[in-house]
Amino acid sequence: MADPTTGGGGGGGSNSTYMIREVWESNLEEEFGVIRRLIDQYNYIAMDTEFPGVVARPIGPFSSTSDYHYQLLRCNADILNIIQLGITLMDESGTPAPGVCSWQFNFKFSLSSDMYAQESIDLLTKSGIDFMKSEEFGIDPQHFGELLTDSGMVLFKNVRWVSFHSGYDFGYLLKLLTCRALPEDEDGFFEVLHTFFPGIYDIKYMMRSCRMLKGGLQDVADDLEVPRIGPQHQAGSDSLLTAMTFFRLREKYFENKVDEPKYLGHLFGLGTRIFQTQASSASSPTSTTNSAAVMPAIVGA
Repeated sequence: MADPTTGGGGGGGSNSTYMIREVWESNLEEEFGVIRRLIDQYNYIAMDTEFPGVVARPIGPFSSTSDYHYQLLRCNADILNIIQLGITLMDESGTPAPGVCSWQFNFKFSLSSDMYAQESIDLLTKSGIDFMKSEEFGIDPQHFGELLTDSGMVLFKNVRWVSFHSGYDFGYLLKLLTCRALPEDEDGFFEVLHTFFPGIYDIKYMMRSCRMLKGGLQDVADDLEVPRIGPQHQAGSDSLLTAMTFFRLREKYFENKVDEPKYLGHLFGLGTRIFQTQASSASSPTSTTNSAAVMPAIVGA
């Protein structure tokens, strides 16, 4: 088993407060066993993914900007494979799980056979992702999906998933869970999403009520004086930063109590029409079948 990566704590924690464990196919079942034992108490799951960029653009027509963004997500998630998933477990008060609180799942990914955008691979390589190791020792996606389904992390209404601008993240997670292409439209996507993930917070969506906060995750963390532990653009470190940023945001802007009917279940940039009309009886726009134009991409080098 790979040794955990340790980093200094935030918010007054000691250097051993936060630990990120690397997960490969060889220790996948063991680490899921640990997570299953923790999830009842540490039911706030912060999440981030790394994926191989954007290689296709959808061809319209589109009913809305939100619809376009969903079709862009769908046509890429359907043809690309996830590289990393990071999760961090904390309890309702923001206390991390003891010992290891973050897991970085490294999936099987081959630069010789998988499709990717070169600039994304360059960024992830610079961030320290070892693609040779991923190809040889990476996690089988179907095996991961089976274990996630039975982990206690999905399908339960008391579990809270914390994320940042996470449409793509959840798109890839749904692909792992269902082993199917994503639904053709946003309505179908959110129906499946809310089945597996009944409780989602998207920090970027919550920032609509925080006028002073702008930018990406690192910008918001810096504004809230939340320290990063581990390298940026690796999913384990990003999930830990997401967790700490959420609880700092909740404390500073929401008096430690988020209005769940207002924020729960929303993803920034997606579902605008759905959430505006879900309580009305107005009929939905006629659905159209969208195709995709593949942008210059690399399959093998």
